[in-house]
Amino acid sequence: MPKQDNRRTKAQIVYFSHGGGPLPILGDASHRAMVDFMRHLPSRLRKPDAILVISAHWEENVATLTGAPSPPLFFDYYGFPDEAYEITYPAPGNPELADRIAGLLIQNDIPAHLDPRRGFDHGLFIPLKLMYPQADIPSLQLSLLQSLDPAAHIALGKALHELMVENILVIGSGFSFHNMRAFSWQGINSPDPANDAFQDWLIEVCTGPISRSERERLMIDWQKFPSARYCHPREEHLLPLHVCLGMADKPASTIFDDYILGKRSVAFFW
Repeated sequence: MPKQDNRRTKAQIVYFSHGGGPLPILGDASHRAMVDFMRHLPSRLRKPDAILVISAHWEENVATLTGAPSPPLFFDYYGFPDEAYEITYPAPGNPELADRIAGLLIQNDIPAHLDPRRGFDHGLFIPLKLMYPQADIPSLQLSLLQSLDPAAHIALGKALHELMVENILVIGSGFSFHNMRAFSWQGINSPDPANDAFQDWLIEVCTGPISRSERERLMIDWQKFPSARYCHPREEHLLPLHVCLGMADKPASTIFDDYILGKRSVAFFW
């Protein structure tokens, strides 16, 4: 039997809620469901040759990719114990893939460039430390756009569709609920009908039997979702989902629906 042609292996796409700063690594009880999910997620995936993360914690005027061969960690949080700043995740970068992705974006009339100095922020190193603690998979990040335009982020994903034939894992690292004032930092899972309404709508739109064009239209108009601005006073933690949805060509499946920091949040897989 001939060996499988790995060039034809479909990419895997995941959007998930990455929790509050370094708290998942520090043993915070309100992240227990999320930590368990992320530790077991690789068993549901093929091991990728490379990982591309679209993190909620990086915005640029122009789509920008990490270009360093060995990116440092960027501790983009404050006020935590010393151990939060001693975390290591020495995954190699992937300048060659970053250059190819920049080329795909430019071919689709999306300006792009590489940043050879920027390190991995916690939208990458916290979940990947849980998922792939060996840090042996080349990884890179793609920024959001400072415009926060949902249509532009769907277009980013569409420009990456050519990568679907490669054995890569694309991660939209955000949070499907991100109202800092509404989180329970004590981890109390209180009923929240407004949050439930938004999460239910996300599930319906991302996984339901509707056309791709209709799905994109609804996500561009996400502010019309029930309780949208309550769940996302600012949308940077939702927009990685738009990139994932733009890259995919089919409905997602829901792979996480539980509580983080006392609020229900979800994750999707394509």
